[in-house]
Amino acid sequence: MMPGADDLTALWITLKLAALTTLILLLLGTPLAWWLARSRWRGRFLVEAVVALPLVLPPTVLGFYLLVALGPHGPLGGLMRALGGEPLAFTFNGLVIGSVIYSLPFVVQPLQAAFSAIGARPLEVAATLGASPLDRFVTVALPQARAGFVTAAVLGFAHTLGEFGVVLMIGGNIPGRTQVISIAIYDHVEALEYGQAHWLSGGLLLLSFLLLMGVYALNRRFSVARP
Repeated sequence: MMPGADDLTALWITLKLAALTTLILLLLGTPLAWWLARSRWRGRFLVEAVVALPLVLPPTVLGFYLLVALGPHGPLGGLMRALGGEPLAFTFNGLVIGSVIYSLPFVVQPLQAAFSAIGARPLEVAATLGASPLDRFVTVALPQARAGFVTAAVLGFAHTLGEFGVVLMIGGNIPGRTQVISIAIYDHVEALEYGQAHWLSGGLLLLSFLLLMGVYALNRRFSVARP
């Protein structure tokens, strides 16, 4: 059986969530990754551990604490309520916050590795030519780290597509509002509706494969074009 209207809505919510999460992570993760790659602070490993924490923390644990923080009595949810807004739990905005935190290492770590691989020499040469720190970052670091940006964007997007535990804890399962495609698949399997589950699962499988194939193809092209 073909996907229904609720499934298409869940797919749209998932794609919107993944795109917005990836954009936010690139904006926030780029300066963080640059600092991690260039900093000589002895306590840098503490920041790296915090960034990598979602890789080893069970999604339900992370989702539970985010639910507490975003709820009406939590620090962020309480602040929103004090400002006249609604608590962030069980909302799309709450899903975005949770997804940004959960996918953080999938964006920051590839960017950090790409920035570290540049080395100090190109930046020192640009400095001797009078380039400011911002100029060196924009004209030297960013172009040479383009493969890292492609990897970070695709991994962040693909990882958000497959989220389940975190988004279920934070957003629940509200059709048309917080129900994402992974939860819709679970609902179909639980209801023994394997036809719809096959359609949705196969679509995500194909999309994930195409994204990864594109990453490897582009990275190979960049490596060949690099002098």
